[in-house]
Amino acid sequence: MRQVEELMRAQADEHRPELRAALHHLLASGGKRIRPTLGLLAGNMLGADPDKLITLAAAVELLHTATLVHDDLIDGALLRRGSPTLNASWTPAATVLTGDFIFARAAKLAAETDCLPLMRLFAETLALIVNGELTQLFTSRGIASRENYDQRIYAKTASLFEMCARAAAMISPVDEAVVEAMRNYGYQVGMAFQIVDDILDFNGQQVEVGKPVGSDLLQGLITLPTLYYIEEHPDDPDVQALLNGKVNANRGMLLRLVQSIHKSNAISRAMQEAEKYVAQALRALADMPSGIERQALEDLARYIVDRRV
Repeated sequence: MRQVEELMRAQADEHRPELRAALHHLLASGGKRIRPTLGLLAGNMLGADPDKLITLAAAVELLHTATLVHDDLIDGALLRRGSPTLNASWTPAATVLTGDFIFARAAKLAAETDCLPLMRLFAETLALIVNGELTQLFTSRGIASRENYDQRIYAKTASLFEMCARAAAMISPVDEAVVEAMRNYGYQVGMAFQIVDDILDFNGQQVEVGKPVGSDLLQGLITLPTLYYIEEHPDDPDVQALLNGKVNANRGMLLRLVQSIHKSNAISRAMQEAEKYVAQALRALADMPSGIERQALEDLARYIVDRRV
């Protein structure tokens, strides 16, 4: 992971000092590095070339970092993980261009794996993430649909986890059945990860989660806990108001609904759903080579539903 960090930081070395400072600030702000860790573990387990694996891990984390730069600007967020975002001190134009630069460097690293199918997968995943963000902006607010929710969290989160695991297998000396099993592992872990994120939006602490509790619903985004609450309390006046499109009309109503969801069993039901995805992820690893990497991948899947933040 130290080599991955060094490679990411080096991507701005021959460019403007502002870009170097911005990239170093973004990488220094923390993050669990779950995605590159997943890729490194999967590739080491399957015998991937170490240099290609480090390059892939850096590409994946830079792609993720670039999406966060643009997300923070779109959301108007001034803090991430307790540190100022780029848009807190830079103009929107400078912030967008920095995000674009990081996307470009991520793509360059992906190309350095010399694996054309991986480059195609990288581009397709980026397009999927961007399309998902546009869908959320234009058509997802106030939509109480499980299909919409599943598509949204796949595009937003699970697709990148899926790409990490699949790409690590693609640069390893394994057959297509193993590549598919690792793709499935990444998908299942990614879906569980986002569901738990959505749960933490209701029962996490603001200082830990980094945003006001219930902020998704306050923005009109209906996540799995809310879907389960709607299913169990269809006659709740606040639910009726939400379903009738009065998402932003009454903030007090939304705050009341957040409290109702928090007190119900909707959150525990959502956690059970996340645990089902984790169980599927563990099954995907059943035929993988035994050893410390496989054990770590199993532990990573379990961590997804155990984490507090």
